[in-house]
Amino acid sequence: MSTGLAQWVQQFRSRRLLVLGGFALDRHCYGHVEDISPEAPVPVLRITDETPRAGGAGHVAMALAALGAEVACCGVVGDDASGRQLIDLLTAAGARTDGLKRLPDRQTTTHTRLIGLAQLRHPQQMMRVERACPATLSADTVEQVASVARDLAGQVEAVCVRDSDASDWPEAACRAAVDAARQSDRPVLINPAPRSDWQYCRNATVLMLNRRKLALRVGESTDDVSRIGELARSVVGDLKLEGMVVTLDRDGALVVPAKGEPVHVPTQPRAVYDITGAGDVMLAVLGVAVAAGADLADAARLANVAAGLSIERFGPVTVSGDEILADLALGGRTGVPKLRTLDELIAELAPRRSAGCKIVFTNGCFDMLHAGHVQYFQFCRDQGDFVVVGLNSDASVRAQGKGDDRPINNQLDRARMLGGLENVDYVVIFEEPTPENMIRRILPDVLVKGQDWKWICGKDIVEQAGGRVAIAPLMEGYGTTELLARIRGMEGRRERND
Repeated sequence: MSTGLAQWVQQFRSRRLLVLGGFALDRHCYGHVEDISPEAPVPVLRITDETPRAGGAGHVAMALAALGAEVACCGVVGDDASGRQLIDLLTAAGARTDGLKRLPDRQTTTHTRLIGLAQLRHPQQMMRVERACPATLSADTVEQVASVARDLAGQVEAVCVRDSDASDWPEAACRAAVDAARQSDRPVLINPAPRSDWQYCRNATVLMLNRRKLALRVGESTDDVSRIGELARSVVGDLKLEGMVVTLDRDGALVVPAKGEPVHVPTQPRAVYDITGAGDVMLAVLGVAVAAGADLADAARLANVAAGLSIERFGPVTVSGDEILADLALGGRTGVPKLRTLDELIAELAPRRSAGCKIVFTNGCFDMLHAGHVQYFQFCRDQGDFVVVGLNSDASVRAQGKGDDRPINNQLDRARMLGGLENVDYVVIFEEPTPENMIRRILPDVLVKGQDWKWICGKDIVEQAGGRVAIAPLMEGYGTTELLARIRGMEGRRERND
């Protein structure tokens, strides 16, 4: 593990940050396509489920909250159902929302993503529909928001601005926040929208943008990293910034300080699934890392890891500090694309269940995979369409009293091994002594356990919901305990021979 980077991650918790910008509600509408419309050559998406999420600056706030930071929000939303739902989502995540001004004559910006299932299994975005209020904000409203931004900027350790193309965020309020934060010697990190000359960013600490935005700003497009550094340096000088981070997709990121040479931060190879929200995750990690005291290069390295983890999953997800630490420990060699949080899993299972798919659930430590496990998961696959594995966390394994050296493999390694099996679709780690809470939320169609289990956790829950329990036969002589006994026996014989 890179101990230098890990120390910053361990300081993320309880850092105080302010998030400014365009807050939006994201609606993810899941469904399946079986027909082509008779009216036009377009697919007919039959909606089976809808999931609301915080979008825009709201997703930055959610990403910070997932890292353990204390988050305050400042912006405007409509005093409508979407605005109230957005505030509820942010509040539930632990973010402070009293800085969001609700306007009765305004419609909350809403992004609706239509998502179909490829082969009835893999979600794919088909279309994004945006609805935003076209009216500009009144001078009184802008001043009220600017006043809130000034007050909050002095109470935090860093400010993150996530601008939007819509007119939900007044540049005057951003200018007020930048001035207030800089007067208090607080860093300001901005992901600007390509809608102006960015003068409101003047004197900010860091601009984070992709190469397309940089090209629009300077009027030159290039893939040459050294040239990108030269172009970025000119913008840094023009706006009197301390630095810029230019994201380069598969090429990682380029850190361009006002003084000193640019630093190229390469990315690790990833199984890219969905890039939605990756920029928001990157801005959040940049902000909290700088707030913790990291220099811009280290902050960009951590942000690059987090963004890489996010694109391995579907939708605008958040990334925890533990996930970043685990990836650093493994050197970022490979991701764990089948690993989900319980909330992510519930969202992804809903459209599959609506499409008539059967969900199979099993759980265990799965400390050392062997032939018996391969047969076991084949049995699980034979019971339904999607196999979900509840995996005991390291702490949960230790609490079972299996031995001082258990688990042999840590939870991320175990999740990685399970994810490599064809007959496993999802892995979810749980901390509790039993998976009862997980089973209650998932409500699988089939609960599978091995025939050596006398008491089956969740049996009553599944059967009361109309599901069933399936008992899997075991391969004689195959078990983790037996395997470890054989290994220890061989070690003992070697020691005696020595």
